[in-house]
Amino acid sequence: QVRLVESGGGSVQAGGSLRLSCTVSGYTGSSFCMGWFRQAPGKERELVAYVYTGAPTYNPAYADSVKGRFIISRGDAANTLYLQMDSLKPEDTAMYYCAADTVRHACYISASLYNYWGQGTQVTVSS
Repeated sequence: QVRLVESGGGSVQAGGSLRLSCTVSGYTGSSFCMGWFRQAPGKERELVAYVYTGAPTYNPAYADSVKGRFIISRGDAANTLYLQMDSLKPEDTAMYYCAADTVRHACYISASLYNYWGQGTQVTVSS
């Protein structure tokens, strides 16, 4: 059974930093897409960033709202994903989810295409 577990959320003041982590267990494939999504109250879930693990190699992609502030990366172990968030703003406040798409051999923006999800970790940024 594939399982994704996030950690690293919390409360910070505007301008601060947080690092989210996601660990995938139970998946034996070597190439799949992993992404970070977020959902604020009353809003739709939106892509924050994604990266394709394995071959072929694709550059990570980011939502315009986080470009230059967030960095998505993989750990040394293929089943670990990070999201370094710097210069946080109050509008970054949301539940953040790690997701994996093990079906398609590319990354996509739509949350509906990701077949595995973590339980979410809350990020709150105060002004």
